[in-house]
Amino acid sequence: MANNENLKPLNKICKEDAKKIRSKGGKARAKKIQERKTMKEMLDYLLQQDITNKQGETKNTLEVMMTAQIKEAIKGNTKAAQFVRDTIGEMPTQKVELDSSEVVKQGLNRINEYFGSNQK
Repeated sequence: MANNENLKPLNKICKEDAKKIRSKGGKARAKKIQERKTMKEMLDYLLQQDITNKQGETKNTLEVMMTAQIKEAIKGNTKAAQFVRDTIGEMPTQKVELDSSEVVKQGLNRINEYFGSNQK
């Protein structure tokens, strides 16, 4: 088991051993990335699967989940309401819209004011 006493910096061991250690770490990271990708793909697949309710209506899992969130929000569940709001892009922190050309103009005006007043 690794602890601070038996750890050696990679720059203090031979290049071949350091290369092997880096390679091992890279392979482990690639495997983890692949696992995450697989989970995402699995969730995407499952969200598209059809569910038939007691009335015989068929909807995909994602539709059922979103409908459940909306129903909870209507009942007064504030977390569900926030989820719905944020999902449709109405998150308060994202609501601020700036016209980039106006921002650039304001910045240039400030620069001109600063240098214009400081020039002799």
